[in-house]
Amino acid sequence: MPIKKAAVKALRQSKTRAARNLKAKKHIKDLVKKSKTLIEKKEAQAATKVKEAIKAIDKAVQKKILKKNSGARKKSRLMKKLNSLGK
Repeated sequence: MPIKKAAVKALRQSKTRAARNLKAKKHIKDLVKKSKTLIEKKEAQAATKVKEAIKAIDKAVQKKILKKNSGARKKSRLMKKLNSLGK
């Protein structure tokens, strides 16, 4: 446990930031999973769900929750699946 006031505050901030980041990552994971299932079922809502997931990924990259290349990779794989639906 930290002893100094500044260290206590830093720990508190770290915990809240970690919780916020975890929530955002979980949200992205859920959106990606839902969009993949919609793509596999070949439903019409798949495109809108993918768009929603990409928007969430972009926001996470912007806030530095996800790294730039990780976000790009996730978006690329989602779009690849969506485009394979059309073929």
